[in-house]
Amino acid sequence: MRFVIDIVAYSSYQSKDQMRLTIQLLFAILLFSISAVAQSSFTIGEIQTIESKHLGESRTLNIYLPKGYPNDTVSYQTIYLLDGSADEDFLHIVGLVQFFDLQFQAPPTIVVGIANVDRKRDFTFPTTDKSLQKDYPTTGGSANFIAFLKDELQPYLSANYKVNTERILIGQSLGGLLATEILLKDPSLFTKYLIVSPSLWWDNESMYQQMGDLIKKQKYKGIEVIVSVGKEHPMMIKEAAGLYEALTLEGGKDLKLDYQYFEKEDHATVLHVSIYQAFKALYGQLERD
Repeated sequence: MRFVIDIVAYSSYQSKDQMRLTIQLLFAILLFSISAVAQSSFTIGEIQTIESKHLGESRTLNIYLPKGYPNDTVSYQTIYLLDGSADEDFLHIVGLVQFFDLQFQAPPTIVVGIANVDRKRDFTFPTTDKSLQKDYPTTGGSANFIAFLKDELQPYLSANYKVNTERILIGQSLGGLLATEILLKDPSLFTKYLIVSPSLWWDNESMYQQMGDLIKKQKYKGIEVIVSVGKEHPMMIKEAAGLYEALTLEGGKDLKLDYQYFEKEDHATVLHVSIYQAFKALYGQLERD
């Protein structure tokens, strides 16, 4: 940049012909710089848009495709990432997926980051609490969002990508509340649930209080759940542990469970550590040759 500024300053002492040559040189330098930047860029995924009748809007999907995709001999498991906008959790979850693929030969994985429009609407079920209604004026849309996942997003991915039946859901905080609601009401939507610091305080803990009865109504064969929480609000710690305990008591012998408490992490830092440790639990035995 200093070189360009010096050329511009020098041009004030030149003749018209010299100035014309200087401008041409400056233009060539700029073109070269732009070309160099373009050549040094790289892409880690693609962006798709899906129209949703359930939500009444279009939704952006940030999609990471593993190296070598598609491979005729491979089908791909899928991570469904709530809070999957590019400026939220998409990039660092993709980084963890790539790391475990490199270091542990984890199963090749497609990551689908669902970009947010209104997470307070999409991740919460209706509440009668007046204060929550005031703080969350658009609240109560989780049923529509779950229908979007089931009826629209999963069929879209099956039709357009080489996916298998292994589906992993990642959700933290309000996203963890939604992941828990799916786990308690329609668990077959996903095969693995990585639930981090779920906001089960929602609606005066109404779903938390009903967990045991809801779990009894479901079948959890072939499903794995990892619940994690950091050193956060005491209520959140209690609820995460309570979810694990309820699943242990009522989920049946076919349900695989793990619980992780990270004393050195808070609500802002716990997600990355939780997913790293969850991936170690899932893939840690698949060591490189």
